[in-house]
Amino acid sequence: MDATKLDFDKAGGLVPAVVQDADTGEVLMLAYMNEEALRRTLETGKAWFFSRSRNRFWMKGESSGHVQEVREVRVDCDADAVLLKVRQVGGAACHTGHRTCFYRRVQDGRLVVDGEKVFDPEEVYGR
Repeated sequence: MDATKLDFDKAGGLVPAVVQDADTGEVLMLAYMNEEALRRTLETGKAWFFSRSRNRFWMKGESSGHVQEVREVRVDCDADAVLLKVRQVGGAACHTGHRTCFYRRVQDGRLVVDGEKVFDPEEVYGR
């Protein structure tokens, strides 16, 4: 499918992008892409997204160095979501320092943290 055929209009110019480890299948994160972010991703082989809160493009790992090398891009049946299969460089996909953004699970009605942090976000981002 031609990438320009994605239905960016359905959700106001953005499509959700699920990011998955290409080797293990682990879901690393969910972000959003517009046409330009997808174009940059396809051209560079690195994952680019569009930040809804900052209203700008960003390349995964531009601050932390934990970039995502894209191995495969898949499109869902409705052409309104993408799946990026990546090699996660540096070990962490989440800005909190965890390997995956899905590092918490619900147990007995409470959130429980699974796994250790790969890096300290205060050291990396200065926050």
